[in-house]
Amino acid sequence: MKMHETFIKPMHPEGRRFVAIFAAITLALFLLWEPLGWIGAGITVWCYYFFRDPNRSVPVRDGLIVSPADGIVSLIEPAVPPAELGLDDTPLMRVSVFMSVFNCHVNRTPIASTLEKMAYRPGKFLNASLDKASEDNERNSLLLRLEDGRVLPVVQIAGLVARRIVPFVSEGEFLQTGERFGLIRFGSRLDVYLPEGVSPLVALGQTMVAGETVLADLTADEPARQARSE
Repeated sequence: MKMHETFIKPMHPEGRRFVAIFAAITLALFLLWEPLGWIGAGITVWCYYFFRDPNRSVPVRDGLIVSPADGIVSLIEPAVPPAELGLDDTPLMRVSVFMSVFNCHVNRTPIASTLEKMAYRPGKFLNASLDKASEDNERNSLLLRLEDGRVLPVVQIAGLVARRIVPFVSEGEFLQTGERFGLIRFGSRLDVYLPEGVSPLVALGQTMVAGETVLADLTADEPARQARSE
């Protein structure tokens, strides 16, 4: 990787119009008063950075479930998947990844699977790091059917600032591990419901990289991981 590639990342097409709008406002601010223009320039750079879409090195071994989002693991607990997916009331281990406005917001498929069902539900815009955001906030739920027949629910949840969940896929599509499936604007959360008997291989507070960090392993029998903060 060249030095400039460390700082300059590709931008997802979804962000082009937003960067163009911010750039136009910045130009107007420069004409109005230069200090305001520099503030606008900083916000424009942030907007570009928000919509960055870097390439990722996706693990390819069968059975690995990777993080669908960049961010911090904010919750690990049993929970019932959203009712709109049509599953029973059996609680599954839920791993929540909270994305701040500084994280990359392109979401990636946790494991090779078929998108069996996708259900959007409008709702509130509470802080996405809160537990009740899973129930109350606007969300887009995906039911992924694994190649062994098991299912993996994944839920995009809008946050305090987020006002738009953008899916890139449709029901019936087969998705590869790490494939881009959606994006949320601006600040949000992803919930992954692991199949029964599968333990998470991440810990609360751990930093996650979408498409790269191994969240769980369908073939492993080790207990849930613990971590210490340093």
